[in-house]
Amino acid sequence: MKNTAATIILVTGATGFIGHRLTQMLLTAGYAVRGLVRTASAALPPGAEAVVGDMLAPASLTPALAGIDTAYYLVHSMAAGRAGFERRDREAAENFVRAADRAGVRRVIYLGGLGETGDGLSEHLKSRLEVAEILRSGKLVTTFLRAAVIIGAGGASFELVRGLVKRLPIMITPRWVSTRCQPIAVRDVIAYLTGCLADERTAGRTFDIGGPDIITYREMMERFAALEGKHLTIIPVPLLTPKLSSYWVALFSPVPPSVSMPLIEGLSNEVVCRDTSIRELIPLQLTPYDQAVVQALAEESGASAALKR
Repeated sequence: MKNTAATIILVTGATGFIGHRLTQMLLTAGYAVRGLVRTASAALPPGAEAVVGDMLAPASLTPALAGIDTAYYLVHSMAAGRAGFERRDREAAENFVRAADRAGVRRVIYLGGLGETGDGLSEHLKSRLEVAEILRSGKLVTTFLRAAVIIGAGGASFELVRGLVKRLPIMITPRWVSTRCQPIAVRDVIAYLTGCLADERTAGRTFDIGGPDIITYREMMERFAALEGKHLTIIPVPLLTPKLSSYWVALFSPVPPSVSMPLIEGLSNEVVCRDTSIRELIPLQLTPYDQAVVQALAEESGASAALKR
């Protein structure tokens, strides 16, 4: 049996929506975990080693990668500002690959976005695919998980939908409301990420990951509203482009515009799994969309109650 405690795992983006949950799960499984954080005051789950570093400061990556066998690549640059996020993502990935190769890191597991390739792909999804290619360009054995919309408290997609449903009983939307997606619960994403680490058969491969339901964005918002006990009226306006709609969404969403606007512009891209082979390697009882929303709302409610104590 593999001695998990003897293997140091690096989680980049360790304080983020995915990274914090993943760090906790890896610690629970017995792994030694190092988290790459931007500031010394960043909070990590107890038991994790924190190393301060910045993907755009190459020298800072050397101590973070020392002695690492496998790293999780969970960073993106949209939160730093919308302008130039593709360039920042590219530079960050290139810096990481060079530093990882020098440190002798064996493997990287990358969580990116799901979407069809082609001219119509959004800038956000193009950037995610470009990062995957950069990670593959080095010596790292790369596992690439292409995730659909992730549902969980604190996640950009969840907060975007929750904010719109809460503040807009009537929505005027473009054609993207009819685009199909395959939302996946955050706990299932974490299970796939940890499963890939434990199963070397996933090394060097690309997998699509999504939940059990394939629904339109319209259905996604209507079902969310119903679970919140609200009625939502959606009026599709075909001439309204995703770019234009991203501006009014930014007005009513708690998600920063630098993150929400690229996400909205990408909603015209269908995000449905074409390859389900990961289910054979890592069999999960996938969480239905409605249940994922209920779990996220309960987690958010619990966190709010804890803050008030």
